[in-house]
Amino acid sequence: GHGQNLVTEDVTVVEGDVATISCRVKNSDDSVIQLLNPNRQTIYFRDFRPLKDSRFQLVNFSNSELRVSLTNVSISDEGRYFCQLYTDPPQEIYTTITVLVPPRNLVIDIEKETAVEGEEIELNCTAMASRPATTIRWFKGNKELKGKSEVERWSDMYTVTSQLLLKVGREDDGVPVICLVDHPAVKDLQTQRYLEVMYKPQVRVSQNYPLQGLTREGEPLELTCTAFGKPQPTDMRWLRVDDEMPQHVVVSGSNLLISNLNKTDNGTYRCEASNAVGKSHADYMLFVYDSRAGEDGAIRSVDHAVVGGVVAVVVFAMLCLLIILGRYFARHKGTYFTHEAKGADDAADADTAIINAEGGQNNSEEKKEYFI
Repeated sequence: GHGQNLVTEDVTVVEGDVATISCRVKNSDDSVIQLLNPNRQTIYFRDFRPLKDSRFQLVNFSNSELRVSLTNVSISDEGRYFCQLYTDPPQEIYTTITVLVPPRNLVIDIEKETAVEGEEIELNCTAMASRPATTIRWFKGNKELKGKSEVERWSDMYTVTSQLLLKVGREDDGVPVICLVDHPAVKDLQTQRYLEVMYKPQVRVSQNYPLQGLTREGEPLELTCTAFGKPQPTDMRWLRVDDEMPQHVVVSGSNLLISNLNKTDNGTYRCEASNAVGKSHADYMLFVYDSRAGEDGAIRSVDHAVVGGVVAVVVFAMLCLLIILGRYFARHKGTYFTHEAKGADDAADADTAIINAEGGQNNSEEKKEYFI
């Protein structure tokens, strides 16, 4: 606040800490400075303390300031404190001390210590005797959840209870649920409870042999069943769906072995596992192939590749032959027309042109007779 010639500030302090009150004079004229409590009892008159409360100690005194500390602050110390300056007329200003009280206790109550997956459980977090009322936040792991809070007031204190309804799954087992407090008097105040969730088994069937490839007649087959749950499954068994288990099948704990496969073994083989929560299963579908199924397929693929290559070579050779023959016939046809054209320059008709082209005139001129 600001008086005519006095300056002070409000003070906020956590219960049990130290509050410092400062009465300052802007323009000092050597007037007397006095500090009074909410009951208007004099705490300090200049540098003298009439009040017998030793928690008040003088920190600084001068013509321009009176600074006093109050140790081990309690709720009863909250209120208005007055700075007075004995001038004409006297001046007065007040400062307010506000006391913050952190929660006395932070507790999580859980409806069930052990829950079953799919259940909705109730958790309650209580922050007792704080001032002002606290804000409660919920987290499951790193994810913030929304709860519902109720506030009760007892005298000058507040108790807050927040309720959280949580539907749990197997992924929540071992995950912490955190109750965290937002309050100006305290930082990082939180408590947590770890969820314990029971769930029925997860079952998986894996093929140990053959590792890859087909399940063929005459060869062995080995399957392994694995199951995880909480509590850990104690009952595990193999069966054949919609049919009896072949007599030559050997079941040893979680393993199933068929040493010599045949087509009568075709079908669905199921591994079942159970615990106190429930029962689950996983299926393996067996189809037995002919003993040479994989080899015949490989041979057929090779044969097809060879035949395809031979056909491609033959087609290429025929195309080349056709191109060569075409060029040959085209060349001879051009020569005929050229010779015909040579005799057409001086011929009266087509017959004469052909004779001329074949050198008829030259031949007749070159004919000579000799008589012996």
